[in-house]
Amino acid sequence: MRERKPEINSIFGSVILFLSVTALLAVLRGYAEPPQSDEGTAAHIFQLSIVALVPAILLFLATADWRQPLRSVWPLAFSAAALVLAFGALYYLEHYRNSHYARHGETTSYRASAT
Repeated sequence: MRERKPEINSIFGSVILFLSVTALLAVLRGYAEPPQSDEGTAAHIFQLSIVALVPAILLFLATADWRQPLRSVWPLAFSAAALVLAFGALYYLEHYRNSHYARHGETTSYRASAT
């Protein structure tokens, strides 16, 4: 098992990078469409990516070689940056952009249609 740890860590490093970028791209897709009354496929892809990140990060950390911390930290740092951008974009999308659409009568936001 010891000899496979770097290989497993590399795989999970790629997985967390893929999932974090997928979450970011799913949120950015929401900017290309007007707000909808129901969550779309991109919202579900975002949610599944975030849920899948938890075990992937745990397995990445469990198999990391902490004698080489920079090699172990860069996938986490890149993933964290992508997630900060994704959650920031999602916050803006839900709190500012969608409310702008609702105020100007272009379409209803998620919250306006739910009430």
